[in-house]
Amino acid sequence: MKQTVVLKVDSQQPDIEKVRVAANIIREGGLVAFPTETVYGLGADALNSKAVTALFEAKKRPIDNPPIVHVENISDVYRLAEQIPPKADQLMKEFWPGPLTLVFKRSETVPDVTVAGLDTIAVRMPQHAVALALIRESRGPIAAPSANLAGKPSPTSAEHVFNDLNGRIDAILNGGPTRIGVESTVLDLSVEPAMVLRPGGTSLETLKMILSDVKLHPFVVTEKELAIENTRSPGMKHRHYAPKAPVIVVEGMITAVMATVKLLIANYWLQDKRVGVLATAETAWAYEADVVKSLGSRRNVDAIAANLFRLLREFDEEKVDIIITESVPTEGLGLAVMNRLRKASGYNIVKAG
Repeated sequence: MKQTVVLKVDSQQPDIEKVRVAANIIREGGLVAFPTETVYGLGADALNSKAVTALFEAKKRPIDNPPIVHVENISDVYRLAEQIPPKADQLMKEFWPGPLTLVFKRSETVPDVTVAGLDTIAVRMPQHAVALALIRESRGPIAAPSANLAGKPSPTSAEHVFNDLNGRIDAILNGGPTRIGVESTVLDLSVEPAMVLRPGGTSLETLKMILSDVKLHPFVVTEKELAIENTRSPGMKHRHYAPKAPVIVVEGMITAVMATVKLLIANYWLQDKRVGVLATAETAWAYEADVVKSLGSRRNVDAIAANLFRLLREFDEEKVDIIITESVPTEGLGLAVMNRLRKASGYNIVKAG
Protein backbone atom coordinates (compact mmCIF):
# COMPACT_ATOMS: atom_id res chain seq x y z
CA MET A 1 0.00 0.00 0.00
CA LYS A 2 1.20 3.52 -0.79
CA GLN A 3 2.17 5.95 1.93
CA THR A 4 -0.02 9.01 1.34
CA VAL A 5 1.84 12.18 2.30
CA VAL A 6 -0.20 15.17 3.54
CA LEU A 7 1.34 18.58 2.77
CA LYS A 8 -0.37 21.45 4.61
CA VAL A 9 -0.31 24.72 2.66
CA ASP A 10 -1.86 28.16 2.99
CA SER A 11 -4.86 28.48 0.67
CA GLN A 12 -3.91 32.01 -0.41
CA GLN A 13 -0.11 31.89 -0.42
CA PRO A 14 0.97 28.24 -0.61
CA ASP A 15 4.54 27.25 0.26
CA ILE A 16 6.05 26.86 -3.21
CA GLU A 17 8.50 24.16 -2.05
CA LYS A 18 5.63 21.95 -0.89
CA VAL A 19 3.79 22.61 -4.14
CA ARG A 20 6.92 21.59 -6.06
CA VAL A 21 7.09 18.31 -4.14
CA ALA A 22 3.50 17.61 -5.28
CA ALA A 23 4.25 18.78 -8.84
CA ASN A 24 7.22 16.41 -9.08
CA ILE A 25 4.87 13.56 -8.15
CA ILE A 26 2.50 14.60 -10.95
CA ARG A 27 5.34 14.84 -13.49
CA GLU A 28 6.57 11.37 -12.51
CA GLY A 29 3.14 9.87 -13.16
CA GLY A 30 1.81 9.95 -9.58
CA LEU A 31 -1.46 11.09 -8.04
CA VAL A 32 -1.97 14.22 -5.92
CA ALA A 33 -5.20 15.51 -4.35
CA PHE A 34 -5.50 19.28 -4.19
CA PRO A 35 -8.07 21.93 -3.23
CA THR A 36 -10.03 24.00 -5.73
CA GLU A 37 -12.73 26.58 -5.06
CA THR A 38 -15.39 23.88 -5.63
CA VAL A 39 -14.25 20.53 -4.16
CA TYR A 40 -10.93 18.71 -3.81
CA GLY A 41 -9.64 17.21 -7.07
CA LEU A 42 -7.46 14.15 -7.61
CA GLY A 43 -4.79 15.11 -10.12
CA ALA A 44 -2.74 13.21 -12.68
CA ASP A 45 -0.75 14.34 -15.74
CA ALA A 46 -3.54 14.67 -18.31
CA LEU A 47 -1.20 13.73 -21.18
CA ASN A 48 0.16 10.59 -19.46
CA SER A 49 -2.22 7.73 -20.20
CA LYS A 50 -0.66 5.45 -17.54
CA ALA A 51 -1.09 8.13 -14.88
CA VAL A 52 -4.73 8.76 -15.83
CA THR A 53 -5.42 5.00 -15.82
CA ALA A 54 -3.95 4.86 -12.29
CA LEU A 55 -6.26 7.74 -11.31
CA PHE A 56 -9.32 5.76 -12.40
CA GLU A 57 -8.08 2.74 -10.44
CA ALA A 58 -7.37 4.75 -7.27
CA LYS A 59 -10.90 6.19 -7.24
CA LYS A 60 -12.53 2.94 -8.45
CA ARG A 61 -14.01 5.21 -11.11
CA PRO A 62 -15.78 3.69 -14.13
CA ILE A 63 -13.55 4.08 -17.19
CA ASP A 64 -16.39 5.65 -19.22
CA ASN A 65 -16.69 8.65 -16.85
CA PRO A 66 -14.35 11.37 -18.21
CA PRO A 67 -12.42 13.61 -15.78
CA ILE A 68 -12.14 17.37 -16.21
CA VAL A 69 -8.77 18.65 -17.39
CA HIS A 70 -7.49 21.62 -15.37
CA VAL A 71 -5.31 24.31 -16.89
CA GLU A 72 -3.44 27.32 -15.56
CA ASN A 73 -3.67 29.58 -18.61
CA ILE A 74 -5.97 29.96 -21.60
CA SER A 75 -3.22 29.15 -24.12
CA ASP A 76 -3.24 25.53 -22.87
CA VAL A 77 -6.79 25.16 -24.16
CA TYR A 78 -5.55 25.56 -27.73
CA ARG A 79 -3.34 22.48 -27.29
CA LEU A 80 -6.16 20.38 -25.87
CA ALA A 81 -9.06 21.43 -28.10
CA GLU A 82 -9.38 21.14 -31.86
CA GLN A 83 -12.19 23.66 -32.27
CA ILE A 84 -12.73 26.69 -30.05
CA PRO A 85 -15.89 28.62 -30.99
CA PRO A 86 -15.81 32.44 -30.74
CA LYS A 87 -18.13 32.52 -27.72
CA ALA A 88 -15.61 30.38 -25.81
CA ASP A 89 -13.14 33.28 -25.74
CA GLN A 90 -15.71 35.54 -24.12
CA LEU A 91 -16.69 32.87 -21.59
CA MET A 92 -13.07 32.14 -20.65
CA LYS A 93 -12.28 35.83 -20.22
CA GLU A 94 -15.44 36.40 -18.16
CA PHE A 95 -15.50 33.28 -15.96
CA TRP A 96 -11.93 31.96 -15.74
CA PRO A 97 -10.45 31.29 -13.34
CA GLY A 98 -13.67 30.03 -11.83
CA PRO A 99 -16.19 27.19 -11.46
CA LEU A 100 -17.07 26.81 -15.15
CA THR A 101 -15.98 23.82 -17.25
CA LEU A 102 -16.19 24.11 -21.04
CA VAL A 103 -16.54 21.12 -23.37
CA PHE A 104 -14.77 21.31 -26.73
CA LYS A 105 -13.92 18.99 -29.60
CA ARG A 106 -10.67 17.36 -28.47
CA SER A 107 -7.28 17.49 -30.17
CA GLU A 108 -5.22 14.39 -31.00
CA THR A 109 -2.69 15.45 -28.34
CA VAL A 110 -4.98 14.10 -25.63
CA PRO A 111 -4.82 10.37 -24.77
CA ASP A 112 -8.06 8.44 -25.24
CA VAL A 113 -8.23 7.46 -21.56
CA THR A 114 -8.24 11.13 -20.49
CA VAL A 115 -11.49 11.72 -22.40
CA ALA A 116 -12.98 8.24 -21.85
CA GLY A 117 -12.68 7.60 -25.59
CA LEU A 118 -14.92 10.55 -26.53
CA ASP A 119 -14.34 13.12 -29.28
CA THR A 120 -14.71 15.92 -26.72
CA ILE A 121 -12.72 17.22 -23.77
CA ALA A 122 -13.89 19.09 -20.66
CA VAL A 123 -11.53 21.88 -19.52
CA ARG A 124 -11.51 24.44 -16.73
CA MET A 125 -9.23 26.87 -14.92
CA PRO A 126 -9.74 26.65 -11.13
CA GLN A 127 -9.98 29.77 -8.98
CA HIS A 128 -7.63 28.63 -6.22
CA ALA A 129 -4.03 29.65 -5.56
CA VAL A 130 -2.96 26.10 -4.60
CA ALA A 131 -4.51 24.49 -7.68
CA LEU A 132 -3.06 27.09 -10.07
CA ALA A 133 0.40 26.81 -8.49
CA LEU A 134 0.31 23.01 -8.77
CA ILE A 135 -0.64 23.10 -12.47
CA ARG A 136 2.01 25.73 -13.18
CA GLU A 137 4.77 23.81 -11.38
CA SER A 138 3.66 20.54 -13.03
CA ARG A 139 4.24 22.26 -16.40
CA GLY A 140 1.17 20.80 -18.04
CA PRO A 141 -2.57 20.20 -17.78
CA ILE A 142 -3.87 18.07 -14.92
CA ALA A 143 -6.78 15.63 -15.23
CA ALA A 144 -8.70 15.86 -11.98
CA PRO A 145 -12.05 14.38 -11.01
CA SER A 146 -13.19 14.81 -7.41
CA ALA A 147 -10.79 13.25 -4.89
CA ASN A 148 -13.15 10.66 -3.41
CA LEU A 149 -13.98 7.02 -3.94
CA ALA A 150 -16.41 6.79 -6.85
CA GLY A 151 -20.05 7.24 -5.83
CA LYS A 152 -19.40 8.89 -2.45
CA PRO A 153 -20.11 12.54 -1.62
CA SER A 154 -17.43 14.79 -3.09
CA PRO A 155 -14.71 15.93 -0.66
CA THR A 156 -14.70 19.50 0.59
CA SER A 157 -11.79 19.05 3.01
CA ALA A 158 -8.45 17.24 3.04
CA GLU A 159 -9.83 15.04 5.83
CA HIS A 160 -12.55 13.75 3.48
CA VAL A 161 -9.87 12.91 0.90
CA PHE A 162 -7.69 11.14 3.47
CA ASN A 163 -10.63 9.07 4.75
CA ASP A 164 -11.40 7.87 1.21
CA LEU A 165 -8.01 7.59 -0.45
CA ASN A 166 -5.30 7.14 2.19
CA GLY A 167 -2.91 4.51 0.85
CA ARG A 168 -4.35 4.75 -2.67
CA ILE A 169 -2.70 8.03 -3.78
CA ASP A 170 0.73 9.63 -3.33
CA ALA A 171 -0.03 12.97 -1.70
CA ILE A 172 -2.66 15.45 -0.53
CA LEU A 173 -2.16 19.20 -0.60
CA ASN A 174 -4.20 20.33 2.40
CA GLY A 175 -5.37 23.87 1.72
CA GLY A 176 -8.29 23.86 4.15
CA PRO A 177 -12.00 23.65 3.35
CA THR A 178 -13.25 24.52 -0.12
CA ARG A 179 -15.34 27.65 -0.65
CA ILE A 180 -18.20 26.71 -2.99
CA GLY A 181 -18.78 23.08 -2.01
CA VAL A 182 -20.34 21.74 -5.23
CA GLU A 183 -18.52 21.01 -8.46
CA SER A 184 -18.15 23.33 -11.44
CA THR A 185 -20.88 23.94 -13.99
CA VAL A 186 -20.19 21.98 -17.20
CA LEU A 187 -21.17 23.78 -20.42
CA ASP A 188 -20.96 21.91 -23.71
CA LEU A 189 -19.74 24.21 -26.51
CA SER A 190 -19.37 21.36 -29.01
CA VAL A 191 -23.12 21.57 -29.71
CA GLU A 192 -25.42 24.35 -30.84
CA PRO A 193 -26.97 25.91 -28.83
CA ALA A 194 -24.58 25.54 -25.89
CA MET A 195 -25.90 23.08 -23.30
CA VAL A 196 -25.43 22.81 -19.53
CA LEU A 197 -24.53 19.17 -18.81
CA ARG A 198 -24.04 19.66 -15.07
CA PRO A 199 -25.20 22.60 -12.94
CA GLY A 200 -22.60 23.85 -10.50
CA GLY A 201 -20.66 26.81 -9.19
CA THR A 202 -21.55 29.13 -12.09
CA SER A 203 -25.30 29.64 -12.11
CA LEU A 204 -27.54 29.35 -15.16
CA GLU A 205 -28.73 32.90 -14.49
CA THR A 206 -25.13 34.16 -14.74
CA LEU A 207 -24.46 32.26 -17.97
CA LYS A 208 -27.59 33.74 -19.55
CA MET A 209 -26.14 37.21 -19.03
CA ILE A 210 -23.40 36.28 -21.53
CA LEU A 211 -25.03 33.67 -23.79
CA SER A 212 -28.17 34.57 -25.70
CA ASP A 213 -29.08 30.91 -26.13
CA VAL A 214 -28.20 28.22 -23.59
CA LYS A 215 -30.13 25.04 -22.83
CA LEU A 216 -30.26 22.64 -19.90
CA HIS A 217 -29.62 18.99 -20.73
CA PRO A 218 -32.72 16.97 -19.70
CA PHE A 219 -30.48 15.13 -17.22
CA VAL A 220 -29.96 18.32 -15.19
CA VAL A 221 -33.60 18.57 -14.05
CA THR A 222 -34.72 14.97 -14.42
CA GLU A 223 -36.65 13.29 -11.60
CA LYS A 224 -35.79 9.77 -12.76
CA GLU A 225 -32.80 7.80 -14.04
CA LEU A 226 -32.06 8.56 -17.69
CA ALA A 227 -30.29 6.18 -20.06
CA ILE A 228 -27.22 8.09 -21.25
CA GLU A 229 -24.78 6.39 -23.61
CA ASN A 230 -21.93 8.87 -24.03
CA THR A 231 -21.25 11.00 -20.97
CA ARG A 232 -19.54 14.22 -22.04
CA SER A 233 -19.53 15.40 -18.43
CA PRO A 234 -18.77 13.85 -15.03
CA GLY A 235 -21.87 13.19 -12.93
CA MET A 236 -24.13 12.21 -15.81
CA LYS A 237 -23.87 8.46 -15.39
CA HIS A 238 -23.36 6.02 -12.51
CA ARG A 239 -24.15 6.53 -8.83
CA HIS A 240 -22.81 9.80 -7.44
CA TYR A 241 -22.65 11.92 -4.29
CA ALA A 242 -24.25 9.21 -2.12
CA PRO A 243 -23.67 8.48 1.57
CA LYS A 244 -23.92 4.89 2.86
CA ALA A 245 -27.55 5.18 3.98
CA PRO A 246 -30.36 5.40 1.40
CA VAL A 247 -31.57 8.96 0.74
CA ILE A 248 -35.16 10.14 0.21
CA VAL A 249 -35.74 13.62 -1.23
CA VAL A 250 -39.06 15.25 -0.31
CA GLU A 251 -40.12 17.94 -2.79
CA GLY A 252 -42.94 20.47 -2.79
CA MET A 253 -44.18 23.51 -0.89
CA ILE A 254 -42.34 23.79 2.42
CA THR A 255 -45.37 23.24 4.70
CA ALA A 256 -46.30 20.07 2.79
CA VAL A 257 -42.66 18.95 2.79
CA MET A 258 -42.47 19.29 6.57
CA ALA A 259 -45.65 17.26 7.08
CA THR A 260 -44.39 14.51 4.76
CA VAL A 261 -40.96 14.37 6.43
CA LYS A 262 -42.68 13.90 9.83
CA LEU A 263 -44.79 11.04 8.44
CA LEU A 264 -41.72 9.35 6.97
CA ILE A 265 -39.86 9.66 10.29
CA ALA A 266 -42.76 7.99 12.09
CA ASN A 267 -42.96 5.20 9.51
CA TYR A 268 -39.23 4.40 9.71
CA TRP A 269 -39.27 4.51 13.51
CA LEU A 270 -41.98 1.83 13.42
CA GLN A 271 -39.45 -0.27 11.50
CA ASP A 272 -36.80 0.38 14.20
CA LYS A 273 -34.71 2.41 11.77
CA ARG A 274 -32.26 5.09 12.88
CA VAL A 275 -33.47 8.16 10.97
CA GLY A 276 -31.46 11.18 9.83
CA VAL A 277 -33.10 14.37 8.55
CA LEU A 278 -31.36 16.94 6.39
CA ALA A 279 -33.34 20.12 6.97
CA THR A 280 -32.86 23.87 6.74
CA ALA A 281 -32.46 26.58 9.37
CA GLU A 282 -36.12 27.51 9.11
CA THR A 283 -37.42 23.96 9.68
CA ALA A 284 -34.88 21.90 11.65
CA TRP A 285 -36.56 22.75 14.97
CA ALA A 286 -39.76 21.00 13.88
CA TYR A 287 -38.34 17.50 13.49
CA GLU A 288 -37.89 14.77 16.05
CA ALA A 289 -35.50 12.25 14.55
CA ASP A 290 -32.36 10.41 15.66
CA VAL A 291 -30.15 12.96 13.88
CA VAL A 292 -31.24 16.34 12.48
CA LYS A 293 -28.79 18.50 10.54
CA SER A 294 -29.34 21.92 8.98
CA LEU A 295 -27.96 22.89 5.58
CA GLY A 296 -28.44 26.57 6.47
CA SER A 297 -31.05 29.14 5.59
CA ARG A 298 -33.30 28.57 2.60
CA ARG A 299 -32.60 32.20 1.73
CA ASN A 300 -28.87 31.45 1.30
CA VAL A 301 -28.36 28.70 -1.29
CA ASP A 302 -24.63 29.46 -1.44
CA ALA A 303 -24.27 28.36 2.20
CA ILE A 304 -26.47 25.32 1.54
CA ALA A 305 -24.16 24.29 -1.33
CA ALA A 306 -21.06 24.77 0.83
CA ASN A 307 -22.48 22.52 3.57
CA LEU A 308 -24.09 19.77 1.46
CA PHE A 309 -21.36 17.15 0.97
CA ARG A 310 -19.87 17.64 4.46
CA LEU A 311 -23.26 16.95 6.07
CA LEU A 312 -23.95 13.90 3.89
CA ARG A 313 -20.60 12.49 5.05
CA GLU A 314 -21.45 13.27 8.69
CA PHE A 315 -24.54 11.07 8.42
CA ASP A 316 -22.18 8.16 7.65
CA GLU A 317 -20.40 8.83 10.95
CA GLU A 318 -23.78 8.93 12.76
CA LYS A 319 -24.60 5.47 11.32
CA VAL A 320 -28.18 6.30 10.35
CA ASP A 321 -30.26 3.75 8.41
CA ILE A 322 -32.12 6.29 6.27
CA ILE A 323 -31.67 9.97 5.37
CA ILE A 324 -34.73 12.11 4.62
CA THR A 325 -33.90 15.45 3.05
CA GLU A 326 -35.95 18.51 2.20
CA SER A 327 -35.77 20.03 -1.27
CA VAL A 328 -34.33 23.55 -1.56
CA PRO A 329 -35.06 26.48 -3.92
CA THR A 330 -33.54 25.96 -7.38
CA GLU A 331 -32.37 29.52 -7.99
CA GLY A 332 -28.61 30.07 -8.36
CA LEU A 333 -26.60 27.27 -6.76
CA GLY A 334 -29.87 25.68 -5.63
CA LEU A 335 -30.18 24.01 -9.05
CA ALA A 336 -26.84 22.27 -8.47
CA VAL A 337 -27.82 21.25 -4.94
CA MET A 338 -31.08 19.67 -6.12
CA ASN A 339 -29.26 17.89 -8.95
CA ARG A 340 -26.83 16.39 -6.41
CA LEU A 341 -29.56 15.42 -3.94
CA ARG A 342 -31.60 13.67 -6.62
CA LYS A 343 -28.52 11.78 -7.80
CA ALA A 344 -27.57 10.89 -4.21
CA SER A 345 -31.04 9.44 -3.67
CA GLY A 346 -30.99 7.43 -6.88
CA TYR A 347 -34.08 9.52 -7.78
CA ASN A 348 -35.96 8.26 -4.73
CA ILE A 349 -38.20 11.34 -4.69
CA VAL A 350 -41.40 11.86 -2.70
CA LYS A 351 -43.75 14.61 -3.89
CA ALA A 352 -45.39 16.34 -0.92
CA GLY A 353 -48.84 17.86 -1.04
